[in-house]
Amino acid sequence: MIVDEQGGPLGIIIDGANVNDHKLLEETIEAIVVDRPKPTKKDPQHLCLDKAYDNAHSKEVVSKHKYTPHIERMRELKKPCPGTPGNKPRRWVVERTFGWLSKCRAILVRYDKHDFNYLGLLQLACGLLWYRRKRRLEAA
Repeated sequence: MIVDEQGGPLGIIIDGANVNDHKLLEETIEAIVVDRPKPTKKDPQHLCLDKAYDNAHSKEVVSKHKYTPHIERMRELKKPCPGTPGNKPRRWVVERTFGWLSKCRAILVRYDKHDFNYLGLLQLACGLLWYRRKRRLEAA
């Protein structure tokens, strides 16, 4: 799954549990359903990834799609993140979105035999998240 900085889902794909995430990076980026603004030097497009993406293939895919990569390095100790307002966490927004999607019972346990049915349910749940977000913003 690829999300925006607030955790709104932009694109999602599915595959087997035994497939490494970095092998699905290009498909995930191409699954984005909204038009992406052109990245410029003044307004670059950032892509935050965890340590599993610290390899040559992932870096090549990120540069091919003109993103500014933020990839944690393998074998590097995690630096403590000070609790100042300027330091925003990057990776947890994806995990939070997965938590939101797990509230839908049909997604939590996969009962579907065909993968395209399950993908349809995931896309429907992502649309529902966007609808709820828009409705909440209009009410405020």
